[in-house]
Amino acid sequence: MKPRMEDPRSKEPQPPFPSQHQEPPGLERDMSPRPDYGEQSYVGHGRLEGRRAFVSGGDSGIGRAVALAFAREGAQVAIGYLPEEEPDAREAVAAIEASGQQCLALPGDICDPATCHQSIDRVVKEFGGIDILVNNAAMQRTHSSMLEISPEELDRVFRTNIFAMFYLCQAAIPYMKPGSSIVNTASIQAFKPSPSLLHYAATKGAIVNFTKGLSQELAEKGIRVNAVAPGPIWTPLIPTTMETKDFGKQAPLKRAGQPAELAPVYVLLASTESSYVTGMTYGVTGGELFT
Repeated sequence: MKPRMEDPRSKEPQPPFPSQHQEPPGLERDMSPRPDYGEQSYVGHGRLEGRRAFVSGGDSGIGRAVALAFAREGAQVAIGYLPEEEPDAREAVAAIEASGQQCLALPGDICDPATCHQSIDRVVKEFGGIDILVNNAAMQRTHSSMLEISPEELDRVFRTNIFAMFYLCQAAIPYMKPGSSIVNTASIQAFKPSPSLLHYAATKGAIVNFTKGLSQELAEKGIRVNAVAPGPIWTPLIPTTMETKDFGKQAPLKRAGQPAELAPVYVLLASTESSYVTGMTYGVTGGELFT
């Protein structure tokens, strides 16, 4: 049987999207069109059989797609999310458990270091250990000038995107054995920062730097650390922060990416198939280039 060929320009919905707005943090279930997280398409091949994973921001968007793909690859999966995202989390848990894997739902605010340590401790207690950590949760806001960014918002963006990554790594690494993997969600904004996303872009640049540095420390323990840099991806962050109508049109493929299109890269970086890859950042950007 010949493999199915698909034109990447038309594989997923193309702009224009309906104009829509949600209050942060936003819910996937209220988006139009609904993001594709791989429920109908992702097929696992046992690449993560027996692994135990925690995915922050696993209720929706990229995190949901990654959590589902991990489960279909044979992993036990825990997802972290804000309590106000419970409706999306219930959908994510149902999809993961329909794949035949256990899903541990862990609501809480990862800006609090105690929440991070408690979440990892729950994973270890319920699953018997942790082999994969995906630092994916993020906060994004847009402004016409950096002068509009309040100290409170600046603090919250860095606590969500950077501090929580430190806290979760500090909690998980003592439990990780050789062969474990950490995957961080960076962004094309780390390399091509938009002025309207200045604080968000700064955190994503820090994630790339963090990934490189931590990979060097943990190589001696046999633990790999990599990052994924998405481009314009259709997730709840978008209708909460910007105009949706032409979102993604600027990419060379002329459309937004869908969460399901990133999941295979996270699976690769979490699996032994990438055993000689560490300290790298992989772009999934629809053709937008960065160096």
